[in-house]
This record gives sequence, C-alpha cells and structure tokens, in this order.
Amino acid sequence: MTFELQYTDPGSNARVGLLTTGHGRIQTPIFMPVGTLGAVKGVHQTELKEDIKAQIILGNTYHLYLRPGLEVIEKAGGLHKFNSFDRPMLTDSGGFQVFSLAGIRKLKEEGVEFRSHIDGSKHLFTPEKVIDIERTIGADIIMAFDECPPGNSDYGYAKKSMELTHRWLDRCIGRFNETEPKYGYSQSLFPIVQGCVYPDLRRRSAEYIASRNADGNAIGGLAVGEPVEKMYEMIELVNVILPKDKPRYLMGVGTPANLLESIERGVDMFDCVMPTRNGRNGMLFTKEGIINMKNKKWEMDFSPIEADGASVVDTLYSKAYLRHLFHAQELLAMQIASVHNLAFYLWLVREAGRHIVEGNFSTWKPLMVKKLSTRL
Repeated sequence: MTFELQYTDPGSNARVGLLTTGHGRIQTPIFMPVGTLGAVKGVHQTELKEDIKAQIILGNTYHLYLRPGLEVIEKAGGLHKFNSFDRPMLTDSGGFQVFSLAGIRKLKEEGVEFRSHIDGSKHLFTPEKVIDIERTIGADIIMAFDECPPGNSDYGYAKKSMELTHRWLDRCIGRFNETEPKYGYSQSLFPIVQGCVYPDLRRRSAEYIASRNADGNAIGGLAVGEPVEKMYEMIELVNVILPKDKPRYLMGVGTPANLLESIERGVDMFDCVMPTRNGRNGMLFTKEGIINMKNKKWEMDFSPIEADGASVVDTLYSKAYLRHLFHAQELLAMQIASVHNLAFYLWLVREAGRHIVEGNFSTWKPLMVKKLSTRL
C-alpha cells in the first residue's frame, strides 16, 4: 500500500491524498460504509459502486469469524470473492465488539476469552489469532487487536488499557511479519492509538504507534461517550504526532459535522454505522440539514427527496412517497434512506476534498457545518 499526500489546506490541517491498494485507489478524505457481515445493510454491491460511489467498505472480524466462519470465507477465496466487491476493503480487529460483551468475556494478558452472542460457544481472541483471522478474511487493510476502554474510564484504567494495547500491538506486528497474505495481493496493518480522554496518555500512545512505522495509523476509543469537544481535542493532539506521510483513520465517527471538523484537524479516513442505522429509522442527512422523514410535514410534499442530491434515489422519489413507505413499514423505505445517506456522506468528503484543493476549505467548512446541524 502506498499513500501520496497531494494537497493541504493553507488555513488548517485538512489534506487530500491518494491511497493505493491491491484492489484499487482511494481518494482521501474518504468515508467507508460499514459492511459488518460482508454486506452493507439493505444496499446492493452495484448501488455501492455506481450510485453511492463507495471506494472502500468495512467488514468486521468478530462477526465474520462467527458467521459464516473462516472455512467458508477461505473456500470462497477471501471476502472480496465471497461478497463480490472488487474494490478495497478494511477489517477492524473485532476488539470493539468483544469488549462490548462486558458480561460474557474475560480479559487477560494472553487475550480475551468470550462467549458468542449467537450460540454461547466459548472462544479466545489473542493478537496472533486475530491477525490469522484477518489474513483469512483477506481485506486490504487490517487493524491491530486493541482494547477500547469506555469514554468515562478513570485514568488508572485508561493507562493500564493503553499499555496492554501497546503490548498486543507488538504481538500483532510479530505475527503479521511472520505470515503471508493468502490471496495474491498485499495487506497493510494499521495500529490504533488509545488513551481515552487523557492528553498525556494520548500523546504517549501516538508516539508509540508512530514509532512502529506502519503503512497507516488509526485513532480509536473516541465517540464512545466522551464530550465532542474532548474528541476534537484528542484528534488535534494525536495528529500533531502521527506522521504526515501516512493515512490517519478515525474509527467509528460519526455525524456529517464530525467528519468536517475532523478533516479540518488532519483525519483522512472514516467509518460509521450512522448513515445506514439512522436511515433505517427515517433520518436523512442532506446538504441543507437533517430530515425526519416520518414527520407529518412531509405527507403532502411531492418535491424530490433532495433536488440536487448525490444519489439517483434523490430525484426518483418524493418526500411524500418516502414518508408513506416508512409509515407502511415497507422495506424499500429503509433501502432508499440508506442509499441516500451513504451517497450524501461520500459526496460530503469529495466536496471537502474539492475545497481543500481549491484552497478555501477553511471558509467553506463552518458554513457547511451550520447547515448540516440544522433540523428541517
């Protein structure tokens, strides 16, 4: 994998870059739709590629390991062939999912013992095993196994957790270096900065991660309950330390406004379930603000979902029709809203990139953030 930094905004830390993988190029800043089980909920692969214009999607190691299982994925020739998505993919380590199972997992130096949320069967994730799993899944970018502490963790727990994450990272790197990709193309391992909301811990973690000289670096443990101002503070602090010539991936964030604020602070890559999850519940993100599609005010509004929207569905269907589908509990409502929201997110990061190239991101961004936060 290579990363070329192409433009920087003169008034901020916003950047445009080109990331090249074995399955194609990714123009940054980029948003990555979440395909937890090898599918983005309610969205066809053709829609992802042609309408939404997704350049890269995510899969989840924990979920894919449990179902359909590694034997199926390896027999298929890796996740790209299994789900027929021939563009780049990233897998997270499954760490966040494992640690969210607080009542049915045991954390120790070796790794994490947990019970499946599906059938209660017992499993052990170690850093070495997670790398083996991600090798088998076959994503272009794979994440190191880490512990993601809650946003309200006390200093002692956050410090202990961060140090464990660093020890696990070294084991991940060791396993990664002694194994080979399985499907004829290279994979890149990204370590993850932790440290909760404590500046000295975040600084230490960023320095440690930067010293590992990976192809790219991720910022984890944010948007997990801490105030948004703290999140932005940690991003700024970390990005001063992480190398400028490597892509920076902010995990699990967030709202359209979060994306722009984080791009301004030097982040290149994002993922979040928000566009599809909120879409399935009737919330649409648009260039003028947020729409609750279930509200009565749209009942007789026969104008397009978004007149100059980023997706084909925006002009094909009216607000009144989409509202009707939601109230009738038609599955098509969730599909339309998911496609719209994802296409909007991808449009937004492209538009941010365009303004960075033109040198006026710093004046465009605050005006856009104000619009994006408005409820229509």
